[in-house]
Amino acid sequence: MVAMPRLPDFAWGVATSAFQIEGATAADGRGPSVWDTYTGTPGKIRDGHTAETACDHYRRYPEDIALMRDLGIDVYRFSIAWPRVRPDGTGPVNPAGLDFYERLVDALLEAGIAPMATLYHWDLPQPLEDAGGWLDRDTAHRFAEYAAICAERLGDRVRHWITLNEPFEHMALGYALGQHAPGHTLLLDALPAAHHQLLGHGLATSALRAAGAPFVMLTNSYTPAVPATGNEDDLAAAATYDLLHRRLFTDPVLLGRYPDLSPFGLDTLPFLKDGDLEAIAQPLDGLGVNYYNPTRLAAAPPGSPLPFDIVEFDNVKTTDFDWPVIPSGLTQTLMDLTEDYGPDLPPLWVTENGCSYAVPPAADGSIPDQDRIDYLAAHVKALDAAIAQGADVRGYLVWTLLDNFEWAEGFHQRFGLVHVDPATQDRTPKASFAWYREHLASRRP
Repeated sequence: MVAMPRLPDFAWGVATSAFQIEGATAADGRGPSVWDTYTGTPGKIRDGHTAETACDHYRRYPEDIALMRDLGIDVYRFSIAWPRVRPDGTGPVNPAGLDFYERLVDALLEAGIAPMATLYHWDLPQPLEDAGGWLDRDTAHRFAEYAAICAERLGDRVRHWITLNEPFEHMALGYALGQHAPGHTLLLDALPAAHHQLLGHGLATSALRAAGAPFVMLTNSYTPAVPATGNEDDLAAAATYDLLHRRLFTDPVLLGRYPDLSPFGLDTLPFLKDGDLEAIAQPLDGLGVNYYNPTRLAAAPPGSPLPFDIVEFDNVKTTDFDWPVIPSGLTQTLMDLTEDYGPDLPPLWVTENGCSYAVPPAADGSIPDQDRIDYLAAHVKALDAAIAQGADVRGYLVWTLLDNFEWAEGFHQRFGLVHVDPATQDRTPKASFAWYREHLASRRP
């Protein structure tokens, strides 16, 4: 067995997720996920795209690892597909699925790249969704069992584990607004999905610790809540949004308590059971920060079901996803966490940061994605500013290595450092790939 590489004091890398790149959705005994069901529903995915092949990473992972080695990264954050490991979410384990991740991890170690495994990046086994999904607390216990299975097989080679990816987005887009799988439109009645994800995180953390995992982290998305104006109603709207997006998913984990949710009309949380908060607030070795942009908030218009309204920034450049490009928001995010949680905050990792720009190959075959280079350079500078101001940040991972299946947008949004032709699966490193490689070389001691 190849020895696990030691990470430097500050690690650089890239991040991906299983459903977005693996493909092979019916291979090796993998079961269906909520995203297979959602993408198979007419009208849900732009232009009817599916992830059946995605980037064919399941078969082409050696080629992708060669790209990573050329890039010079320290760590690769990937996710494990729960339906590939335990197709029904419970019951028998699928050995062939675990074999794939074992091959992937071994190849990473052979290339001198540390694997960082995310256990859940939104691809819930469909049979668990049929039984209630994250609205049912039993899913949290099934998640802990799955975590133990993965750690038992891979824990001698994977040191760095992430339990959940972006539980806010999964609750909001998947359970409250219906824009992602599983497609529920429950609005605030989706809050049990928040709690049960956090409970699953806590139970999985305990399972990973029991298996000897030396490093466990949760990854949240963070966005500074910026009031549209200085008036009292807009200030209150921003504070309320911050309560829902940031504090709901951070206070229980770091402080062992939920914030006051009375702005949402909630004086009690009926889904909260004795012992849940103790289970959720397990000590962590890091907190993952996914940052893309701030969010501007105004008071809700009359009749709105939510106590805030998301509005656009004025005169700000945007990505192809219409997300505002505001690098200082990364500095603010890291400093807000540092100042608000103080000694309760573990070291921070920027586990995702990137942008969508579709740049076709030029006549000479090159892909001059200067906008992405400018975005990444500015955000690395913002990261450095936060560290200079006292934020304890241990790593930065670009989203993402490959142009991939971007959820409801299909293949239309292009986040990759490497261009992938969906028709041929040909990989072409972009100018941003070369920029990142040169940047990493310049940052080596």
